[in-house]
Amino acid sequence: MNAPLHPLPRPSTVSARIAPAAGLDVLSRHEVARLRDASSGGLHQLLRRCALAVLTQGHVSDDPRTVVELYADFEINVLQQDRGVRLELINAPAHAFVDGRIIRGINELLFAVVRDIVFVATQLETAAFDLDESSGITHAVFDILRNARVLRANVDPNLVVCWGGHSISRDEYEYTKQVGYQLGLRGHDICTGCGPGAMKGPMKGATIAHAKQRRRTNRYIGITEPGIIAAESPNPIVNNLVIMPDIEKRLEAFVRTAHAIIVFPGGVGTAEEILYMLGILLHPDNAGIPFPLIFSGPRGSAAYFEQIDQFLRLALGDDVARHYQIIIDDPTEVARQVGKGIERVRQHRLDNKDAFFFNWALNIDEVLQRPFRPTHEGMAGLNLHRDQPQHLFAADLRRAFSGIVAGNVKIEGMRAIEQHGPFTIRGDGEVMRALDALLKSFVEQQRMKLPGGSAYVPCYRVLVD
Repeated sequence: MNAPLHPLPRPSTVSARIAPAAGLDVLSRHEVARLRDASSGGLHQLLRRCALAVLTQGHVSDDPRTVVELYADFEINVLQQDRGVRLELINAPAHAFVDGRIIRGINELLFAVVRDIVFVATQLETAAFDLDESSGITHAVFDILRNARVLRANVDPNLVVCWGGHSISRDEYEYTKQVGYQLGLRGHDICTGCGPGAMKGPMKGATIAHAKQRRRTNRYIGITEPGIIAAESPNPIVNNLVIMPDIEKRLEAFVRTAHAIIVFPGGVGTAEEILYMLGILLHPDNAGIPFPLIFSGPRGSAAYFEQIDQFLRLALGDDVARHYQIIIDDPTEVARQVGKGIERVRQHRLDNKDAFFFNWALNIDEVLQRPFRPTHEGMAGLNLHRDQPQHLFAADLRRAFSGIVAGNVKIEGMRAIEQHGPFTIRGDGEVMRALDALLKSFVEQQRMKLPGGSAYVPCYRVLVD
């Protein structure tokens, strides 16, 4: 066989042993052994995949397999020494180092990966997490966030979660920076899914505003999960990374810690997040609990939000619109409305003696908490009909979008599509036609995959009952 005419150049690599810059407790010998175990029951492959994602900050691709193939000889070992834990990196991406020393921010995120993988595995192994009931799942989310030092007591509400796509236009990206800047001027911290695009822009804008205000205890929290981290590598601004075990716990972590949520333009992942949030707010038990939810983008994104709004009203009823605001092309107004909404949240929690750092009061239905495996059978079996309570219909619509995300960017989902063809999504005729139109608009606007490369091939088929 002839060699390829233009083989990919082998990237520069570095091998080194590094100590934690901060924030990692010592590990037991048993925990180290688990991390070094490359068998099916061990954690080594999970550690390797997540560590490589952190080390390849700045690499942007819709196919997480490209990074794995590019650094196929990368290896990571956890070393237990009397002085504490060390990481041995073999053939690691050279751009993670400066003059032979690993960049401090990357060091911190690497050890955050170790911390979260070890903690979750240990809690599961000892049955410390009760995942058989709703309250147990919420306590598991709380414990993971507390162990990651995300939860801060005696701090007024100020955490704004920003959702949006990694594949957005330049104008949309610049707009997210402007909103982040206005939020930062008003003393708000930022939490996102930690990747590029709308997950990076608000953090970037906030860093300038925080510097202007001489604010030094800034939080740029990135919450991710193993299935998505390789496709959405943590951006360099993240200074507190948390890896949740699955997408459902990741979404619950966003909602439990947020004091307000802003949704920027995005694709199916953003639609999944919107439906998850509305599935909570539409639950009768959550009536009267203030939760600021704002959709916003530049003037060129007005049609995008009009289509999202129309789809939500068609599927869930016109009254769903009372749970969100749409603000177009006005970063200052977005920040002002966020501030007003957070003040309502603060007063409500004072009146009800609720914690500022974790939203215990919201009732998150178990159907939103149970991990959904987007198999062909699972996708075909979704109940996508309107003859059910609004919050339950929103939950199944959320699962449909979650499956498309898996088929687009998650290794397991991509393999399933390659082996068995596209997922089948079937349901109520009017809703399915609107869903199909919405998904086609995402494709036309290049929201399903990053621009360039091969054309997007849908991982789904929408059918009408």
